[in-house]
Amino acid sequence: MKRKVLGMVLATSMVAATLVGCGGGSEQAAAPAADAPAAEAEAPAAEAETEAPAAEAEAEAEAPAATASGNKVGVAMPTKDLQRWNQDGSNMQAELEAAGYEVDLQYASNDVATQVSQIENMINGGCSALVIASIDGESLTTVLEGAKSAGIPVIAYDRLIMNTDAVSYYATFDNYMVGTKQGQYIVDALDLDNADGPFNMEITGGSPDDNNAKFFYQGAIDVLQPYMDAGKIVVPSGQIEFATVGTPAWSTETAQSRMENILSSNYADGTNLDIALCSNDSTALGVENALAANYTGNYPVVTGQDCDIANVKNMIDGKQSMSIFKDTRTLASQVVKMVGQIMKGETVEVNDTETYDNGTGVIPSYLCEPVFADVNNYKELLIDSGYYTEADLQ
Repeated sequence: MKRKVLGMVLATSMVAATLVGCGGGSEQAAAPAADAPAAEAEAPAAEAETEAPAAEAEAEAEAPAATASGNKVGVAMPTKDLQRWNQDGSNMQAELEAAGYEVDLQYASNDVATQVSQIENMINGGCSALVIASIDGESLTTVLEGAKSAGIPVIAYDRLIMNTDAVSYYATFDNYMVGTKQGQYIVDALDLDNADGPFNMEITGGSPDDNNAKFFYQGAIDVLQPYMDAGKIVVPSGQIEFATVGTPAWSTETAQSRMENILSSNYADGTNLDIALCSNDSTALGVENALAANYTGNYPVVTGQDCDIANVKNMIDGKQSMSIFKDTRTLASQVVKMVGQIMKGETVEVNDTETYDNGTGVIPSYLCEPVFADVNNYKELLIDSGYYTEADLQ
């Protein structure tokens, strides 16, 4: 019930302002503001990690399946500039083609107009299903009216597409859990339950136009807020709210520039930075670059997400503490399975039918569970699993 309440609060907030097993989870339509009442914002990680209850499972089994004819699948990815989207796209294309589908895979260079045009071409080019990782979850309402009119089912991939009833299903990792795992890593690394503190923290959030970014942020803040309230964690810059810490386009350069300013203003006198809470690896890389150039104190705990090669190398070198591992092969496999069920007119497998309201109603969702990698387990997660080779990380 807490997760359902959280979903309702998150959706309201959005309107007002935006190896691995698969499990139940929590990326909602939008995240609550950091100062939302605790009773509304609370969604403990332990609860996030539980499986869907029996009643929900029954609802999932009864959900009607979308149908489609033909054999062509359109896959719209946001950009090639981030390593993870290249992996997502190539994994999905390989699995779909192996399953016998023709694939139209397009990358939009993080340009909304380009992505809209690509989706229009997919609709007009005979695609029978669309898998879309949106650049801006608010920008596809009009173009997806064409998909709905043509009877083409749409799977929102990783990022929830907002304010359109053309979205049939949603497939992602549990992005609220991503944040809770980052927050818990910090708690454990600094032994916050026993240490006196205070510990200095700075926050680098994700892109405000990415529906996931507020969930990463809020998941971490919900874990760390009690320690902030107790004075064990302080933020010398005063930059705490998501609107202040967000990083447009997940830009490494923007994250680096902002952190350089924070360091020069608050840490130039030798004050130690103990925690750099970064939502993903591209922003973490910018923070790490700023630390290398402008910081002489004790090195902080630095979080990340995606296990990008550059960041795993930094993790091995002691420049990043951890990164959330979201095995894109797992998500791609699940989406390929969902596409096959759609094409065959079968019931589509989902494991969340309550949480993700995109403004037009709850979207049946499948959530995969993320894990974290650090210097102690990266070989098992990333190399032994075949995700990377030893040579990749040299």
